[in-house]
Amino acid sequence: MEVTQTVPEKYTTHRVTGEKGKADRIAFPETETEIAEYLLQAAEAQQPIITVGASTGLTGATFPQNGEWLLSLANYRKILALDEETLTLQVQAGVTLAEIQAYLASTAYFYAPDPGSKQATIGGTAATNAGGMRAVKYGVTRENIRSMVVFLADGRKLTVGSLNNKDSSGYDLKDLFIGSEGTLGVITELGLKLRPKPAVTVSVLIGFEHLDDLAPVVYQILGSSLQPAALEFFDREAIQYAEKFLKEAFLAIKGECFLLITLDGPDEESLTQQLEQMSEASESWKKQSFRSLTNEESLRIWRLRGAIGAGIEDVTQQEPLDIVVPINKITATIKRLRVVCLQSNLRAVFFGHAGDGNIHICLLREGLVQAEWEKRLDVVLHQIYQEVAKRGGLPSAEHGIGLLKKPYFREAIDPVKLQVMQQIKQTLDPQNRLNPGKIFD
Repeated sequence: MEVTQTVPEKYTTHRVTGEKGKADRIAFPETETEIAEYLLQAAEAQQPIITVGASTGLTGATFPQNGEWLLSLANYRKILALDEETLTLQVQAGVTLAEIQAYLASTAYFYAPDPGSKQATIGGTAATNAGGMRAVKYGVTRENIRSMVVFLADGRKLTVGSLNNKDSSGYDLKDLFIGSEGTLGVITELGLKLRPKPAVTVSVLIGFEHLDDLAPVVYQILGSSLQPAALEFFDREAIQYAEKFLKEAFLAIKGECFLLITLDGPDEESLTQQLEQMSEASESWKKQSFRSLTNEESLRIWRLRGAIGAGIEDVTQQEPLDIVVPINKITATIKRLRVVCLQSNLRAVFFGHAGDGNIHICLLREGLVQAEWEKRLDVVLHQIYQEVAKRGGLPSAEHGIGLLKKPYFREAIDPVKLQVMQQIKQTLDPQNRLNPGKIFD
């Protein structure tokens, strides 16, 4: 096992703020024995330890602050087995989403979760319960993991979940570790739930003049027999960042804000029926345009949608938020938060997953000096999360809490719920050595 005190800069640099941290060493285990040995060494030395993946996270969840030991799973990245009888793909935690997608490309199956960064490791997406654009139909990461191997702080190996489709046998420990951001154990191996690839897909782009015109359409679609695989919203301002970044043009289509919808199905007939149903329903909508996309147009528009965040990062530092509210509160929340940002003299870009209430907000620095940027951020973030809480929302839909959202999480969460979480942490990690200081103190 390679262990070095020279820690690569990508592991000690905060991806969002650019802050420099400090880690005393990093290990790159390749076997379960090496993982257990390193955890035991850390326990004997009473050293905090942080598990790191591809460092694509947006909340500082793997950022080392106090000379922690790092455990990298960069070399623990084998695709172990495809079981077509149970539709399960067994992988090590260091495998990336891109590698999983490439492996499955020649098969009849796909892994449904589709977070923005395809270079994220599968272990990292489990640790944050990542979502993505297909969550509206296929669920987030939690709904797509059958089993996991987890190593506890003292080096013990624990298998959670199973290949069984039903389980009422005691506590559901698998779901406890998913979303725990490395604070309860080290996820090393996963059994992923696969699905047959849909035979046909089509995307539809619908343009609206006002956000208020868009919202009723979302409710109508979700309340119908239609089952969109993706249901995204964005406006022209957001897509312009992606256009400049990718050097690709959006469609010449009427509208200031848009719904991008993907439908899929087992055959052309079922897809045609879905399209006809949507087209008929759209006659009553206050839309400016309705366009069924060709395959080339669909690929281009989805590339642009996926590049909004990268396009913003290319021109300015940003503070990326991923709040979630009940779907019937999306429009009211965005309208209110636009006012909050304007009052704080910060520009913001809004887009996200209309089908599950997940709103992405990018707060733009745009040349502000560090002190002024931090001052305005402090004010606006407290206001944003207060407004979200008023509407029954939560501070994170799919990025986790990490460091950046910790103070707002503490303000939003029920004290009893927080106490129970802290008791679980104390039970599984009594010395508070696994990723200490993340999510809560």
